[in-house]
Amino acid sequence: MQRYANARDAVDDLRPDVPVYGFRPAVLKQDAQRFLKAFPGRTAYAVKTNGEQFLLDCLAEAGIEAFDVASPAEFAAARTAKRDAELLYMHPVKAQSDIRLALEDYRIRAIALDHEDEVAKVLRIVRALDIDPATITVFVRLATKGHAAYELSKKFGAAPGHAAELVQRISNIGFQTGLCFHVGSQVADIESYRDALGVAAQVRKDAGVELAALDIGGGFPAPYRDEGNRRSAIPEIETMMRRILKAVDAAGFSDVPLIAEPGRVIVARCLSVIVRVLLRKGRRIYINDGIWSSLSDSWTGKITLPARFLPDPARKRRHGKDELVPFRVCGATCDSVDILSRPFHLPDTIDTGDWIEIGHIGAYSLSLRSRFNGFYPDTFVEIETPFEEPPGERGYATIETMGDSPQDLPEFDRS
Repeated sequence: MQRYANARDAVDDLRPDVPVYGFRPAVLKQDAQRFLKAFPGRTAYAVKTNGEQFLLDCLAEAGIEAFDVASPAEFAAARTAKRDAELLYMHPVKAQSDIRLALEDYRIRAIALDHEDEVAKVLRIVRALDIDPATITVFVRLATKGHAAYELSKKFGAAPGHAAELVQRISNIGFQTGLCFHVGSQVADIESYRDALGVAAQVRKDAGVELAALDIGGGFPAPYRDEGNRRSAIPEIETMMRRILKAVDAAGFSDVPLIAEPGRVIVARCLSVIVRVLLRKGRRIYINDGIWSSLSDSWTGKITLPARFLPDPARKRRHGKDELVPFRVCGATCDSVDILSRPFHLPDTIDTGDWIEIGHIGAYSLSLRSRFNGFYPDTFVEIETPFEEPPGERGYATIETMGDSPQDLPEFDRS
């Protein structure tokens, strides 16, 4: 990657007409090490959050030794980053061929499930490969509900009574047993963790089985700090972790080894995207990225992304007032829903040809980008300074509406 001090330098040098990702390895290492220091248990980075190989390599250099993986592609990427990495196969529903690959080729020895048919799949492969069940920890995923920006309880998890039966069955086969849950993504308080820990404690009591580990999942929030001119009430990870660990002790799990699956809290700040304004049409701007590429988080309206205006120095004359005003941001595709839910407040002088750096997109942006309409951002540069540092005038997304929304617009422009 070409290296620049900041996005302004990158724009001046490249004058890019395609989106450019700004990767900040120093920020990534800092945030990874910060989490490792705050959490006393086993940290397994959730590869689904951002599985780019350069990022996984950087995490391994930062001290991440375990990865939460969900597919053969993620097995391979994690082991490429760290040859002896511990892999935790925490997807509750798996193809039998993938289970065999995990156990035989990658020697994965931690696996999650939430149904007896999954127990049968695992047991079938274990017997076929003549593996000692006592070397494998099988985690039962618990059904929990929480308060999160993205709630993740609708698809997976066993109810408490069912979970206790699964734990007993797994233990009787000879597997080591564990419990796991996932309270959602971008959780700003610990009530969701406290509730899930209460469920886990009841399951443990009902099952009467010794636990090898408790996996408290992910959900730890990233600092999307800008909400207009206010700073949102996202707790620092050290503060939140102290509260979670206190809840762990209160639920009676101080004697059980802990695992966590952080994603967003580690990678959000390490990546930005530099986009170009293709057209200004009144209070709308059309950019060369959008919801089908880097900005799906912004489309949902649940995440507030900061932005920095990078004016084109070649434009000598500008119109408008030198103040921040709301702009509806439209993406590059011909899909009429490719409009960000939140307007961005940007200088009124912004115009066609200018650039905007949108920060804190390291989580899920790359994982969820598609090739719709043939647009696929894939240009990267390395940036030395954190996004929060100058130069450049700042902007932000806001929950303020502008009279139309993606829900009010036709689904597709078929022209």
